[in-house]
Parts: sequence; structure tokens; C-alpha cells
Amino acid sequence: MTGIPPGPTSGPLPISDHGLVGDLRTAALVGTDGTIGWFCPGRFDAPSVFASVLDDERGGAWELEPVDGSVRSQQFYFPDTAILATRFLTDDGVVEVHDFMPVLRAEDPDHRQRLVRRVVAVRGRSVVRTRVAARPHYGRTTPDLEPLDVASGHGVSLTCEGRGDDPGVRMAFGATVPLEVDAGDVTAEFTLEEGERALFVLEVLDPHADTPTDGCDDTDTSALFEATSQFWRSWLSQSTYAGRWRETVHRSAITLKLLTHEPSGAVVAAPTTSLPETIGGTRNWDYRYVWIRDAGFSLYALLRLGFTSEANAFTRWLSERLGEERDDEAELGPLRVLYDIDGSAPTDEHELDHLAGYRDSRPVRVGNAAVDQLQLDIYGEVIDAVYLFDKYGPGISHDAWNDLRRVLDWVLEHWDADDAGMWEIRGDVRAHTTSRLMCWVAVERMIRMARRRGLPGDVGAWSRVRDEIHERILSDHWDPHHETFLMAEHDPDADPDADPVLDAGVLLMPMVKFCSPVDPRFLSTLAAVEEQLVADSLVFRYDVHAAPDGIEDADADGDGVGDGEGTFSLCSFWYVEALTRAGRLREAEVALEKMFTYANPLGLYAEQIGATGDQLGNFPQAFTHLSLISAAINLDRALA
Repeated sequence: MTGIPPGPTSGPLPISDHGLVGDLRTAALVGTDGTIGWFCPGRFDAPSVFASVLDDERGGAWELEPVDGSVRSQQFYFPDTAILATRFLTDDGVVEVHDFMPVLRAEDPDHRQRLVRRVVAVRGRSVVRTRVAARPHYGRTTPDLEPLDVASGHGVSLTCEGRGDDPGVRMAFGATVPLEVDAGDVTAEFTLEEGERALFVLEVLDPHADTPTDGCDDTDTSALFEATSQFWRSWLSQSTYAGRWRETVHRSAITLKLLTHEPSGAVVAAPTTSLPETIGGTRNWDYRYVWIRDAGFSLYALLRLGFTSEANAFTRWLSERLGEERDDEAELGPLRVLYDIDGSAPTDEHELDHLAGYRDSRPVRVGNAAVDQLQLDIYGEVIDAVYLFDKYGPGISHDAWNDLRRVLDWVLEHWDADDAGMWEIRGDVRAHTTSRLMCWVAVERMIRMARRRGLPGDVGAWSRVRDEIHERILSDHWDPHHETFLMAEHDPDADPDADPVLDAGVLLMPMVKFCSPVDPRFLSTLAAVEEQLVADSLVFRYDVHAAPDGIEDADADGDGVGDGEGTFSLCSFWYVEALTRAGRLREAEVALEKMFTYANPLGLYAEQIGATGDQLGNFPQAFTHLSLISAAINLDRALA
């Protein structure tokens, strides 16, 4: 069984000790110590102004905490909202910090991007201090600070000139308490008696416009709090889920919504970059982009919960990508693996050498080289998502159908190519089982749509290719000696007694209707996955020692291979679904409840889980939350 790398032991806050707030354009991480340690102004993939999660000396942060220190701190969300509360319990009293980014209405043309922090003395008397140490351009610069005339309270402007394609940063910081400017930072220290409050607002301004600022006022801030609370509760009321795990599922839904870029309809994989899959390792990636695969699964999860407006918006975004012609289409296909939120190719992957990385996990990366990979499985996820939208939504347009036919024509010619696979290996390409599986899904769903709606297409030719893919998987990707489907096409020259190389992605087979969940081949594959990749309900996506993926890791034990990565939470929820569909309902229920214990106290998940239960990888991760939703819904239905 694969070994799990250790989690953090000391130093910066654990990855899981953070909450997320956002305004459907960008998001911020707030630690249990009251520090905002990650924030990119304007949009998810903009250069950060707070990045202490990646370098507590250079990255920049907005700190806020009691002066006398807290005995302990706790976080919770106001029910059914994305408004975060951090409670500090001290010897002298209790202080709460309420963090949120105002969202007043859906698709607001007058939206203003603001980080609001409301400090309330709940009990006793407390002395509190705050420090805003903005470090724009990923910690490369310090802004110019100037006193700001505001309508109420106290204010400071923060300005930083642009660099390259970055237009620069201009922000206004307002407070109800006096502020001081010291060596590039804005600071304040104040005393609150029981029932008193202090307010802080950091507003992101257009760097090229002379936008007036309002300052900070208790009445206005309370109105923003109530309007934002109402927005989230009204949005969540659309959910059709009323099952056993309602609170957990709804928190995942809100998290997916926070990862949505409302103006474009795009859904990013995570709001962060370079939070490591192994502490001290090199598996540190930038996930602030739209992965076609992740977004397709997100569409499925949102549709299952009844959130059709988000599905409509993403389908519009996707339709624009489907209709685009690309110069490298012959080599990499009509779709890229990932896009920025505008639908363009992300910046070239590069390293920020000046940042130390989370707990010295280098490098810190911006951009993602996977954009230049061939990953055939994306076509299955995309077309399956469109199929579901066509079935449960208003239906796709004639132009969208023609775009899909063009995409399918390419898939029909290239489905048997070697590729990097859904796990984005950076080594030698292979004939991945999941890639051919999802190509089968792409063809099969197009046949379904054509027949159900009478849409034009050569269904006969499509059916022949569908059947050919099916037979190829059953013959070339099946290991008869070990009775399991393999990670990639079976090598006839391989040692028949060697352990098979498995991939947890094959758990998708019954979910995508490739085979029955009680088919003997799938049941024996499930048993093989359990033996090789499952550790007490936690699932590795594959064994990096048995299937090297071209990524160099820290070699702690000197075996020539790094520590690898933790268990993959997406696969752990897929395992719950596989158990459910196989009729092992009580085991599925226990596995799901165990997975819930690995969430942080707010119900948030990163990408992976380490040996000691620590969250690893970018945080929070859309893939994990959408798979939680799917697993819970399907198990609920089976138990009923």
C-alpha cells in the first residue's frame, strides 16, 4: 500500500485552519489567528496583495487579533451564508471578527469589491490591534500610502504602479478607529468595551479612475452585512436537496459558488496557488484557472442541487470555447485542458523564486504548464455536462450542437492516442484507461442527445466508434491475471506476476454507465483498488512509485523517489459512490462519515489528506466539494 506523506508539524497555520470569503470575482483566506493571508484583488488569477500563506515575511498580510493573545480561537459561518466569524477567547473577554465581501444582488452592474472586517466585543474588555501589510505583485513591492479624505472615519490610500501586463493596484482602507502609517504598513490599536465594535473596509479601486471612497460607517457596514446575508440565504433557498447531510452538502454548494466568477460564468479549480501536496515537496501548482474537467463535474453537481442559473452561465462560457478555432487543434484538440476566466490561455508557467513557499515548499508557481498537454478525458466530461444540461435545463442551441459535432469529429479520429491523462502526468504519455473511458462517454452522450431530440448526426458511424472503444477497454485495459482494469493499456511483455498498476479513476466506470456496478469485472477491480489504493476509506489516485509521473519530489528516504502525495479526496468520495452503486450501503455510509471528519471545522476541504489527517494542496478545492455533493446525493437516494 502506498505510504502517506506527513503533514505539517510547526510554523505557519495548517492549511485547514482557514476560512474562505469571496464576492464571486475573487476570494480571500482568513486564518484562525485572524490573519488574511491570501487575497488577489480584482479577480482570482490576479497577482496577490496578501500572500503570507506562501511567505510570512515577504508575502503580505492583514493581521487582526487581541493584543493580550487568545486562549483559543474558533471559526464558524453565519448559517447559510459565506460570512465568516472568528472568535477569540481571552482571559479578559471574547472578541469576534466578522469577515465578508459584500454581494448585494446577482449580476450587480454596480458591484464594488470590498473586504469588510467587523470587530465586536462580545464579553468583557479587549485591546485589539491590526496591521495591513499589503505587498502587491506577489510580495515584490510595497504600496505608496497616503492619508485619505473620507466621508466618515479614517482612511488611507494604497497605490502601486503596474508591472508588465499588470495594471497596478489602487485600494482605499477605511476604519472607525484612528490609523497610523509605519514603514509601508497601516496599523491601529484600540480598546473595545463589551458591546462596542470597530469596523474596517478595504476597497479595491480602478487603478485608472478617480473613484470616490465612502470611508467606514457603522450604519453602512451593517447594511452591507444584512444585504450580503440575504443574498446568500436567498441563493441557497433554490437548493432541492433535503437529505441526511443537508448542512454539509449546502456548505459545499456555497464553496462551489464562491469559486464561480459571476461576470463570465467560469468556475475556478481553487482560489490559491502552490499550497503543497507534500510539505517541503515540489508538487505545488497554480489552480486559479478553469479546468474543463473540474468545471464539467461542477456543472453536474450544481444541476443535481437545482442551481440552474450557474449551469446556464457556465454553459454559455463553455459554448464560446467550443466555437473557437485554434492553431494547435490538430495536435492538442479543439479544447484546451484549462483556461483563464476570460477563456484565454493562462500565463506561461513560471516560478516566483523570491517567495519561500508554504513551510518552505518550493517552488511557488504562477501559470500552469498543463495547458499544453493532451488530456483526452476532458471531452467526455464536457459532453456529459452538456448532455445533462440539455436533459435537465432548457436545451442546447443549434449552433452549440454543431460545435459539439465538430468536437466529436476530432475525438472520433484521436481517441486512441497516448496522452497525459486526467492526473496530468509530466512524464511519458500513455494510453490511459480513463482517457478512453471518457472518450467512450463523449461518443455515447452525443448519440443519446441526437436520438432523444432528433438532432442531426451520423449516429451509425458514432455507434461503431463507441463500440470499438468499449471493446478496446475490455480487451487491452483489462488484466485477466489479476482481474482488474489497469491505469493504462496492458503491456503484453509485462511480468504477469508483478503487481498491477492501478488508477482510482476507474471507479468512474459505473457512474458514467460504462458498465453495471455489479459487473464481475468491476467488482474485482473495486477489490483490487481497495487492496492497493485504499487506506481506511481514504484513496490514493495512483501509486507514484509504481507509475512515475515525471515530477521530482523531495527524496526523504533516499530511494530515488520522493514522498509522493497524500490521499486524493475526490477519489475518496468516488469510492463512496462505487460502494453505493455496488450495494454496499453500510460500508458507503461509514466511509462517507469518515470523510466528513477530515473536513476542517467549517466543512472545507483541500485537494488531499496527509498521514496525520492534515489537509494538503490548494484550498478549498472545487473537485473535492463537487464529489462530496454527488456522493451524498447518491447514497441518500440509495438509503431511501
